[in-house]
Amino acid sequence: MSGKNKSAYPFYIIVGSLVCLVALSQLNYSFSYKDFQFRKLDMLSDLRTTSPDDKELTTGKDSSKLSVSDSTGARKPGGSTLPNPDHLHDYMSYTGILEYAPPATVETAAGIQHFLNVLKELHAGTRKKVRIAYFGDSMIEGDLITSDLRDSLQSQFGGAGVGFVPVTSVVASFRTTIQHTFSSDWKDYHYKNSPPASVTLGLSGHTFYPGGNSWVKYSPVKKTHLDKFEEVSVLYGPATAATININDRDYTLTGDQPVNRLDLQQDTGHTSIVLKNGGGAAMPFYGVCFESNKGIYVDNYSFRGISGVELGRLSSAMIHRMQEERPYDLVIMHYGANVLFRPELTDYSWYERPMKKVMDSLRQDLPATSFLIIGTADKSYRKNDRYITAPGVEALLKVQHDLATGYGTAYWNLYAAMGGEGSMVKWVEGDTVLANKDYTHLNRQGAAKVGALLYKAIMNEYRRAEKP
Repeated sequence: MSGKNKSAYPFYIIVGSLVCLVALSQLNYSFSYKDFQFRKLDMLSDLRTTSPDDKELTTGKDSSKLSVSDSTGARKPGGSTLPNPDHLHDYMSYTGILEYAPPATVETAAGIQHFLNVLKELHAGTRKKVRIAYFGDSMIEGDLITSDLRDSLQSQFGGAGVGFVPVTSVVASFRTTIQHTFSSDWKDYHYKNSPPASVTLGLSGHTFYPGGNSWVKYSPVKKTHLDKFEEVSVLYGPATAATININDRDYTLTGDQPVNRLDLQQDTGHTSIVLKNGGGAAMPFYGVCFESNKGIYVDNYSFRGISGVELGRLSSAMIHRMQEERPYDLVIMHYGANVLFRPELTDYSWYERPMKKVMDSLRQDLPATSFLIIGTADKSYRKNDRYITAPGVEALLKVQHDLATGYGTAYWNLYAAMGGEGSMVKWVEGDTVLANKDYTHLNRQGAAKVGALLYKAIMNEYRRAEKP
């Protein structure tokens, strides 16, 4: 064969390879190895100002995608995004915070705008305190996630103190942000043990009644922002001249409100706080709060084994009174692990219906408060000798996202922030182990990472809100 023909070989090889690649790209076929899938090739993609996927978002062909934010900055009807300089976001893959405006007929805080505004006031010195109520299940018990979020926020905006701590806790020995011990004779009424109608549950889902010799002791720990007690408040229910002893000093408790507060005026410094039952009629206690005179606080309201629907059992009168005594500027709702009890289930309408009632109540009881719904973390289960993401994860994320759009809250997709599909396997089996072998719960290091990711997402919104 002549040299001329041989010199054309590279050209033939390149053309032949290109033809094969184009042909393969037209296949919409997947096979089981790591869920690999061919994607169609768009030869003109670099020349387009709007990609085919972007066109799908803007034309509304897929209701699970978000439309472009209104460039005028005006709020749009419920289910729409608030002004955002970013362009298009798919809620299943976006790792930042998405914000939604409530329906025009509902007067409630939009997204996390109120929270961002009070953060600016706190930074400017025109506001003394900002508080976050972080509700969740066992994913946050022991102050996991919340401790790292709190530490980062307090380093940025000031404040010292762990916030609310219940009277007793099943994870007190596991928690590292406060030393917490107590006697065994406290009666704990909560979501799961059918409290009598006369008992009003506290915001934590617990209410505690003392026995004859009940006591609880709290001590600071040697950590930044947590090494001393400055302001201490005892939260309790209705009481008539009941007596408690705190650090060998007697206090008389009175109050007919669902939530009452006793502020300790003494200088607590680095000492422990020991609360003892002083006698008289048994009265309800909720917990003790630890703060300084200014700054930001994150209260951990964890409750093992719940799905979030239990919040619907909280009394409106109690919530209103709590908001008067210790107002919250942001409520975070972080659930999902206990909803995904059947990994292959993909219909969560049974969960969405009661959660809508919960959101109806909370938005009505806390109209000026910002809300952030956190989409579930990845959860894996064993199938065909390997661990894969449960099909129910994305189905549940859609329900949680629909709640956010329907009620005008903010939304953060933890699943996406972790890395999306298969991320839990990587967190469990990676060189740095970030989650437990149940392929559901984070370990302490993984929780710290999630806390850092959430802090970053919040600060991105805060800095965006600062721009003119």
